[in-house]
Amino acid sequence: MRWQNLTQEPGEHGRAADPALFGADAVTTRTFDTPEFRGITFHEVRARSVLNRVPGASRMPFEWTVNPYRGCTHACVYCFARRSHGYLDLDTGIGFDTQIVVKVNAPEVLRRDLASPRWRGEHVAMGTNVDCYQRAEGRYRLMPGILAALRDRTNPFSILTKGTLILRDLDLLRQAAEVTDVGVSVSVGFLDEALWRTVEPGTPVPERRLEVVRALTGAGLGCGVLMAPVLPFLSDHPDQLRATVRAIAASGATSVTPLTLHLRPGAREWFMSWLARHHPHLVARYDRLYASGAYAPNWYQRRITRQVHELAREYGIGPTRGGMPRRPPQPGDAEEPEPAGPVQLSLL
Repeated sequence: MRWQNLTQEPGEHGRAADPALFGADAVTTRTFDTPEFRGITFHEVRARSVLNRVPGASRMPFEWTVNPYRGCTHACVYCFARRSHGYLDLDTGIGFDTQIVVKVNAPEVLRRDLASPRWRGEHVAMGTNVDCYQRAEGRYRLMPGILAALRDRTNPFSILTKGTLILRDLDLLRQAAEVTDVGVSVSVGFLDEALWRTVEPGTPVPERRLEVVRALTGAGLGCGVLMAPVLPFLSDHPDQLRATVRAIAASGATSVTPLTLHLRPGAREWFMSWLARHHPHLVARYDRLYASGAYAPNWYQRRITRQVHELAREYGIGPTRGGMPRRPPQPGDAEEPEPAGPVQLSLL
């Protein structure tokens, strides 16, 4: 296997940045013969930096992210982050689901970076590229050290996740919330379990994610729900939207934010292949709906947003509480920048 463009990423105006993300001599490849990790390969790297600046064109209300993993065992067929695996010359389909890059020293590097006199304590978002509470986190346990570093520097942060493993770190989240602004959002796009099994096969069932919302709100941590993605012709019927918003409201969520499916290069090909296998009658409709690019037409997005907001008002979901980001971090707004340069790494 060869990874290209591994150790450099673009800096300001596209120039190669220094230091690089991690060195070409610092990769260890592992597999674990346990049921939850069978068929998955982990590439352990020692990162030189874990704070990533959000692209200037982003709509996000923060400038920095931390992503301790690349690739994701959640295996969501629509995941926009699939494209980032191509930067490492890894497959953006099954490879994204099974070839996981782990920044094993992320907590210590983050603690060092937060202590730098150049750091100004800006908001840090997590879960905006791949899920920081995917299954790999159960083995590598990077998030406790990351949360402790942010807590100790009283640095504001937010987390977006589909993972139930976040409840393991509930005490750390509460400790951090006592000294800084902490925002937590859980992603639940729909309730249909048959659809979930094929489109999000590595994630906890939607009801389990809503139990996470209940647990977080019960612990005094305001938790919003990113209702994403709403899948055209699969999860967008008014009855489906109503059932989902009703369940979100019943979970105690502080807010609900709908996000319609977007299909960027890398994700688009994988999703359309899945659609052709499972719902071939919808392929032509998707081709028409997404003919102009990665996003559904504005009229469709506005219709979904209006319906969800009306349902949210009906079910009494109130405004976002203090301590939450102005809106939940949304996937795709804050990608890790694409590495640049001709550097190659061979993995034997």
